[in-house]
Amino acid sequence: MNVTVVGAGVAGLTVATELVERGCKVEVIDRAEGFGRGACSWYAGGMLAPWCEGDTAEEPVVRLGQEAIGWWRERVPEVLENGSLVVAPSRDAGELARFARRTQAHQTIDAAGLAVLEPDLEGRFRQALFFDREAHLDPRKAITALTARLASSGVTITYGKTLEDHKINGSVVVDTRGFAARDVLRDLRGVKGEMLVLKARGVEFSRPIRLLHPRLPVYLVPRGDGHFMVGATQIEAEDRGRITARGMVDLLNAAYAVHPAFAEAEIIETGADVRPAFPDNLPRLRWHGRTLHVNGLFRHGFLLAPACARMAAEAIDSPGYKPELMDEDHRERSIA
Repeated sequence: MNVTVVGAGVAGLTVATELVERGCKVEVIDRAEGFGRGACSWYAGGMLAPWCEGDTAEEPVVRLGQEAIGWWRERVPEVLENGSLVVAPSRDAGELARFARRTQAHQTIDAAGLAVLEPDLEGRFRQALFFDREAHLDPRKAITALTARLASSGVTITYGKTLEDHKINGSVVVDTRGFAARDVLRDLRGVKGEMLVLKARGVEFSRPIRLLHPRLPVYLVPRGDGHFMVGATQIEAEDRGRITARGMVDLLNAAYAVHPAFAEAEIIETGADVRPAFPDNLPRLRWHGRTLHVNGLFRHGFLLAPACARMAAEAIDSPGYKPELMDEDHRERSIA
């Protein structure tokens, strides 16, 4: 079967990978003029942390997200399975207790245990939650590796093209355009996220650190060579513009609260984009004619993309199959 995937972000690339592995002939097109920066996933944290997400996310996110670590490990290098840490200042100890009640698969460690896991956090926090089964990756390296893997499998990825100006070769189209698909998916909304990349001397972490705060929980993800991704704000807005002053201040303050060395860190990069989300913040698969929309991954792109891609491939491969995330009111379609 010939399939055209629209969108070369994490959703599109994972769908293309699943389809190729099932024997489909796949092409990918993307409206961006070049690799990477046109995708919301370029600015992602890359945390494969399904149990941590249980604090605020629905049960399917936790359950389906557990597929992600193995999926990425089998297909891209440098999936770091060092777990995740959740910390809170003493004044916010209640937030840590609340987080522990709402999540699973963690252990509570004291200051001494925290110092063993992350020596540079010695004396910084009295307690922490350690989620030892979680992992993280560098999203940009993962996207690069997956793109190369697809190219080596004969997949053509064409940039600077849209459905309107590209001759579709596939009998099925998979639309993974994210918020750009709002023209068809009217119930899709945008949630702006802002991030920083810092380069700090004198501090090193082996795993993501989540700092709890009643207003703005923040995470720091180590990227190697003293680089850290700090994210992310969550603003109900559809503005794809640059990071705001408030967003930058909040993220920098949070980084400093984790370790004072971040006060002297260089700001290497700032970024902002719009996450696509449905009203309940769960992803959807939805047929419109011969086009299958895979969208609404919200803040869980790298975590939920493998499960969504599997379901999309199964829906295409088996026309009678209705995946868990398929809308109840999905339209009948025909695959020639």
